[in-house]
Amino acid sequence: MEHQVSFREAFKVWTRIGLLSFGGPAGQIALMHRMLVEERKWIGNDRFLHALNYCHLLPGPEAQQLAVYIGWLLHGTKGGLAAGLLFVVPGMLTILALSVLYAGFHQTAAVQAFFYGLKPAVLAIVVAAVFRIAAKALKTPYLMGLAGLAFIAMFFYQAPFPLVIVASGILGYLGTSLCPRVLGESCPGWICGGSTAAQGPDDEGIVDILLAKDSEGRFTPTLKRSLKVLAVWGTIWLGPVLLLLLLLGPEHVYTKIALFFSKMATVTFGGAYAVLAYMAQEAVAGYGWLQPGEMLDGLALAETTPGPLIQVVQFVGFLAAFRAPGLLNPYAAGTLGALLTVWVTFAPCFLWIFLGAPYVEKLRRNKVMNGALSGITAAVVGVVLNLSIWFGINALFTDTGVLHLLGAKVPAPQLASADWFGLALAALAYLAMKYLRLGMIIVLAACAAIGFLWKFFISGGV
Repeated sequence: MEHQVSFREAFKVWTRIGLLSFGGPAGQIALMHRMLVEERKWIGNDRFLHALNYCHLLPGPEAQQLAVYIGWLLHGTKGGLAAGLLFVVPGMLTILALSVLYAGFHQTAAVQAFFYGLKPAVLAIVVAAVFRIAAKALKTPYLMGLAGLAFIAMFFYQAPFPLVIVASGILGYLGTSLCPRVLGESCPGWICGGSTAAQGPDDEGIVDILLAKDSEGRFTPTLKRSLKVLAVWGTIWLGPVLLLLLLLGPEHVYTKIALFFSKMATVTFGGAYAVLAYMAQEAVAGYGWLQPGEMLDGLALAETTPGPLIQVVQFVGFLAAFRAPGLLNPYAAGTLGALLTVWVTFAPCFLWIFLGAPYVEKLRRNKVMNGALSGITAAVVGVVLNLSIWFGINALFTDTGVLHLLGAKVPAPQLASADWFGLALAALAYLAMKYLRLGMIIVLAACAAIGFLWKFFISGGV
């Protein structure tokens, strides 16, 4: 089949998207929509949104997976590889360089003063994400209730993130799909109101034309093709993990990194902000690879670099190996840890897309999947709210206790240890984004400068 978009042209566009993909998944998806749908008309709007909905169903970074999906539609496997890799590589190299600098100099007064201003800005960004996701996801009181239950489960009872996601998917299906199907109009409006409207016909984008003329069956799912994709990409992903397990044993830091982030790649539904809560809980409290404040530092680095926000995992992997280098130089060990983390985080993304993309058309109006997705998306609001409070406590209080109440463990920050300037700076950052419509990069840079001046010159040091 002859493509109407040359691979060379697509390669240039994917490179540009990779270099400009700041602002988290919302900004990245908007960038792709503008460049691929509006300007070049490579894909129709309805098919773009349908592909995005499919990526929302998958674990991992939906923006990167969307790029892989569209690249695959245009040029097959090599198109998906080009789109996915170019979306990740610029940010990966940048965060690797910043991680090296952080590991070597983060204890210096100047660097600490710089990160002091970034932390309140990151907190404001996460809080803004709570409101943004809630406005789109919580269309009914039932979904609001699911969000509340997810928050209570994680914040008060430290429920495992995968369990919250699975339970929310089941409850979402029961409420928004099964209830209206069984009860019809008798299903209460507070449960099933605001159901997703049926999709209209596809726009005449180039991809849509290719699909309509696909006489070779490149987009037709077959068992043979699925098994081949599963074998090839399953080996690419899990082969190194198994090799490390056999050669180094389960207690080596590289094996732990490979196993943990491989597991995370299978359960990280709901976008990067939801993932951070799970990763922070395990990397800080479980493995002891980082301190709570360092998670905010890593998130700040990821927010200010191109590529998926989930690339903060690279920062975690670098520090984990840097602090347990064995016989290696710490920086070499950290670099290997970072590259290993990137490998097991993003290799599964190609597997999910290359395996599932041919079946996507069959999911276009699947009510079971749509209902489960609505429940998961609602739960993400509660998960991100949990994350924002967790970050806020660790960023703005130096002394935190724990209250035990009805079987729950409730964080109890001490007001005497509050950083009131940091709280004011976080509020200022939030107001600047909400009412002045300032971009995220501008807010991060301004807060870093204000925090640096305050901490390094005015308040008497860090």
